[in-house]
Amino acid sequence: MQINRTEYAVVDIETTGGNAGTSKITEIAVIIHNGTEVIDRWETLVNPQQHIPLYITALTGISNEMVAKAPLFEEIAEQLFNLLSNRIFVAHNVNFDYSFVRHQLEETGFKLTAVKLCTVRAARKINPGLPSYSLGNLCRYLNISLENRHRAGGDADATAVLLSMLIQNDDNGEIPRMIKKTAPDQRLPPNLPPADFESLPEKPGVYYFYNAQKKVVYVGKAVNLKKRVASHFTGHKITPQRQHFLRDIHGISFEVCATELMALLLEYNEIKKLWPVYNTALKRFEPKYGLYEYTARNGYRYLAVGKVTKLQKCIEVFGSVNEGVNFLRNLKDKFALDYRFCKYAVTTESEGVAVKDQSDLPSLALHNKLVKEAIGFVTEIKPSYYILDKGRTDNERSCICVQEGHFYGMGYIPYEEPITNPEQLKDLLTRYKSSSYIMQLISAFTVKYPDKVNRL
Repeated sequence: MQINRTEYAVVDIETTGGNAGTSKITEIAVIIHNGTEVIDRWETLVNPQQHIPLYITALTGISNEMVAKAPLFEEIAEQLFNLLSNRIFVAHNVNFDYSFVRHQLEETGFKLTAVKLCTVRAARKINPGLPSYSLGNLCRYLNISLENRHRAGGDADATAVLLSMLIQNDDNGEIPRMIKKTAPDQRLPPNLPPADFESLPEKPGVYYFYNAQKKVVYVGKAVNLKKRVASHFTGHKITPQRQHFLRDIHGISFEVCATELMALLLEYNEIKKLWPVYNTALKRFEPKYGLYEYTARNGYRYLAVGKVTKLQKCIEVFGSVNEGVNFLRNLKDKFALDYRFCKYAVTTESEGVAVKDQSDLPSLALHNKLVKEAIGFVTEIKPSYYILDKGRTDNERSCICVQEGHFYGMGYIPYEEPITNPEQLKDLLTRYKSSSYIMQLISAFTVKYPDKVNRL
């Protein structure tokens, strides 16, 4: 279907809430604009078939009594769809209005696939440098009459006037570029400069989303930075979390990494350092169980699996209780430890309590010697090594260093740089914090690519 690019459908809606998935439209206005002037206008209240909260009524003036006898959305859906078809869908912060209209049209059997134009983005391009681009402030800056604020008709009328001014002042042809189906503006969040997105390379790395206050709100890793970032903006999910997330993105920066593994390690460390508000998965990843050693009143040494606490140092950490229990069982078998001195999945509250079954106890000296050997085995099996891999350019190599089972750091070294001793290598790397999660990533890599591992 060929779009008539000379006609725009300027849309504004009022709703029962901010989530297109659970809230409903209470009022909608559509103004048809031919690029020069308004040629048609349509407006109606809508019965949302759900309660309008008091705070919404206070903001918009639309009450439950006002919409009680208004048409249902399904009764106006066909007319609305015909008004929007073959026209550019225009709104101030277009993704909000579009998500509601598209969702409710789909619920009634109509599929809207309109090209969008956001007057927030257009105003930023054509009238740069203003303190604010909210509709109310733009109207004050540009002397646009704004009557019936927070009503669909009043806001749509003002947006139509704003559109006329933007078209008239668009000396650089910004709007024609914005309404191309392939334009970044069709998929980017309203507050994100297209230049930030266009600067992303198609390389592995870590990217950062910033809010209006220049604070990092999300950190992610990517095998291909441009493709991964673009994936955040595709699709039509209408959850409030996604809507808030997209509106909060005002800028992007990135750091290229030579390999996916380096991107993973950097991402984890950056999330732990910056604690971005929209990162949740890696925030939660912490070892929950540990292997502890303690001595009872009778002098016998115990090994126990218990929950990790800040006050006690553990010999080893595990992501799950089963992992810890299996580790201790294997250790018991390897060193022939008496099962009565191995505690599985218990807290260290039992410290100082002797085993109840006192029959045929092993020699105290021999038992404690075996426990010491088992602990030594656990600590000594932690190797020191470095991983050499491709660099960001042909003139360098990437390097990840592990010291005694802990992630030391990573960085890049000249391709021809000889590695003669560990201390020399460490001087060339950036230090990072280690964790059980990071060591799981590195260990899995060493198993898959043993030829890239060099022992220290």
